[in-house]
Amino acid sequence: MKIRAAVLSQMGTPAPYAKTRPLAIEELDLAPPGYGEVLVKIAAAGLCHSDLSVINGDRPRPLPMVLGHEAAGVVEKLGDGVTDLAPGDHVILVFVPSCGHCPPCSEGRPALCEPGFAANSAGTLLGGARRLSRNGVPINHLLGCAAFAEYATVSRRSLVKIDKALPMAEAALFGCAVMTGVGAVVNTAQVRAGASTAVIGLGGVGLASVLGATHTFNASAPDTVEKIREATSGGVEYAFELAGSARALESAYKITRRGGTTVTAGLPPPSATMPLSPLNLVAEERTLKGSYIGTCVPSRDIPRYVALYQQGKLAVDRLMTGTLKLDQINEGFDLLHEGKAVRQVILFD
Repeated sequence: MKIRAAVLSQMGTPAPYAKTRPLAIEELDLAPPGYGEVLVKIAAAGLCHSDLSVINGDRPRPLPMVLGHEAAGVVEKLGDGVTDLAPGDHVILVFVPSCGHCPPCSEGRPALCEPGFAANSAGTLLGGARRLSRNGVPINHLLGCAAFAEYATVSRRSLVKIDKALPMAEAALFGCAVMTGVGAVVNTAQVRAGASTAVIGLGGVGLASVLGATHTFNASAPDTVEKIREATSGGVEYAFELAGSARALESAYKITRRGGTTVTAGLPPPSATMPLSPLNLVAEERTLKGSYIGTCVPSRDIPRYVALYQQGKLAVDRLMTGTLKLDQINEGFDLLHEGKAVRQVILFD
């Protein structure tokens, strides 16, 4: 079938993107779903900094590629072997497909799925196929989703069925921002009620992780670390770095108290490094942990988080800055690049 999609053919194109147009809206061919795959009509897709990191070259990916990984839609057609979904079901796309049988999956850690990681790195679906093409030439899928498009063929392992009562614009945000931010707090760190916490980096993921706040600080001020340590009697028990910056992670580590835990879910460029004192790590019994997609089991956690939102306990709708049409995607990434938007969502008719 013919679809319209946002294609990235070159990384590192300078801003403003409204002028340089790194994402071209093109007509592509989309193959029907193969075994274990599903055709999804995309209803909403969020603009995330991880997409921007591919556009600007911070996180290289095989090109050409259709971007977009935070999305929700409606099941259109099932491939052979898919028996637990039906056309018309509402689903959220998950950007790490889980095979279910590799060592991490067997241990209940699908975020670390090894075949999923390999497929994402190669720009394919979990089974190794590319279902997108242009004039017969294959086009890569970002993180098995390629959601900046009218339709997407994805692995069944990249989908979670959701309540049809959930508006699609909000539903899309659960696929990355909410899953990563909330999961970092409740799964990775397992923060105790009443514990002191701090979040550095208040984009979509960072704001999703803030379950309550009493103080704010300007992270760029030269004395911020000292002020936070003073306000928290020596540092917080849990600090979260969600800015995708090695400098921010260093600050998060410095504001964590003795015996505390520092969690990072940000994704800086591969070349980024941070100094760390092993003596400090041991003598103060510190913990430094990474968190990928919030250490989530998506089929378990996304329905839980949706229920919390529907109960008024997660303000997911407040993450949304505005909505766009697919043709406005480059302008949307300008706003994200300039820090003028938290989450913008492309709505498809």
